[in-house]
Amino acid sequence: MKRAYLIAALALPLVAAAPATVVTHRVSAVAETDPVGTMDDAADDPAIWRNAADPEKSLIVGTDKRAGIHVYDLKGKALSFTPSPRLNNVDLRDGVTIAGQAGVLVAASDRANEAQASIALYRLDTASAKLVPLPPAPAGAGEAYGLCLMQNERGVQAFVVMKDGRIDQFALDVSGAAPTSRLVKSYKTASQSEGCVADDRTGMVYVGEEDEGIWSINTKLGDQAMLDRFATVDEMRLVADVEGLAIAPKGKDGGYLIASSQGDNSYVIFGLKTKKYIGRFRVTPGPVDGSRETDGIELLTMPMGPNFPDGLLVVQDGDNSPSPQNFKLVSWRDAKRALKLR
Repeated sequence: MKRAYLIAALALPLVAAAPATVVTHRVSAVAETDPVGTMDDAADDPAIWRNAADPEKSLIVGTDKRAGIHVYDLKGKALSFTPSPRLNNVDLRDGVTIAGQAGVLVAASDRANEAQASIALYRLDTASAKLVPLPPAPAGAGEAYGLCLMQNERGVQAFVVMKDGRIDQFALDVSGAAPTSRLVKSYKTASQSEGCVADDRTGMVYVGEEDEGIWSINTKLGDQAMLDRFATVDEMRLVADVEGLAIAPKGKDGGYLIASSQGDNSYVIFGLKTKKYIGRFRVTPGPVDGSRETDGIELLTMPMGPNFPDGLLVVQDGDNSPSPQNFKLVSWRDAKRALKLR
């Protein structure tokens, strides 16, 4: 979320540059989506569905938190729009039993009622690229802000990040006529949090506390699970606000965590197992304009056609002027080459 700052006597810059000692690489987006339909701070968070049979026909789901939710193709063309006034974060999982049939489940945090949270649910009709609404699932008191899904042997888990920093873990069941959500465990950060991503392989969940850093939760510990510090905002490598999070898996439990460092328009990479800082980059002008003030991000590291041979990174662009905000599509191969990732 972008924040407004009061400027008093001096005209101070809104975006701080990283110190010269911190190398920030440059990567250009291959394509961009059509702009969302509303102005100001509207586009927020993306999710990606990969078409295993024909990866070039994969789809991107992205929220307009002032109007609803879009579905795009890999060229960025808007294919469908589903109205909903205040959806924020979005995630999806394939192979979920939905009303008795396997399909693609799309979930979004719904902020329409700031006192009572809910999870907006949809089935993605991959043939028509349209979202079919399902009944929402209740998510307790508070304003639903961030959201991510986990899918493993325990079924589908939804992690809803409330605006005050509470993180509620729900067992989500959409197999019947009416979805159900059962509270499993709650966690709490000290201040506003939003970005969230789950690693289905390991049971780890990562949450961004905007002004402080990144926390991890080992859900396999059950009742013993707790917040563990993963990375700290140091205003050099990781700059507040910490926003979207994404995972680049490698092997059974390795890979990278990518974070949107909104305060200086960059993306920071950490080792998942080591928690060590790896490097950072910005999306700068190329075939399309660059990105700034990014909220949500998403990454799939599987081949998705000639433009994305090693996978696709989608980042929200908070400043697509003079047009409304949109999402930039980055080749993960280009990012890996820039940072010399294996």
